[in-house]
Amino acid sequence: MDNNIFKTKSYSFSLRIIKLSKWLVEEKREYVMSKQVLKSGTAVGALHREAEYAQSKPDFISKMSIALKEANETKYWISLLKDSDYLTASLFESLTKDLNELIKILVSSIKTAKKNLI
Repeated sequence: MDNNIFKTKSYSFSLRIIKLSKWLVEEKREYVMSKQVLKSGTAVGALHREAEYAQSKPDFISKMSIALKEANETKYWISLLKDSDYLTASLFESLTKDLNELIKILVSSIKTAKKNLI
């Protein structure tokens, strides 16, 4: 998949997460999980940006793998927010759909990079 597509999708997802975190704090008065989802959710795109200028293929793989871990952590926080009634089912499903798409791209990118490493 084109690198620019992931850049665009991860940036858009980060904006959604920022708005979600702001809404959680301002409307729901939830401070802990909102900060956690903000950190992990925006880290996905930031780590991808770091990986663009990786010093080596192993460095690229490492940064993309950390982005994948952050995406998985974000999935955890979003699930927890839904199950504790901070998120509606429809908002949860929408965020999860976007996140699953990012995860698929990350997994594919990491696999391709590892294959080309040998």
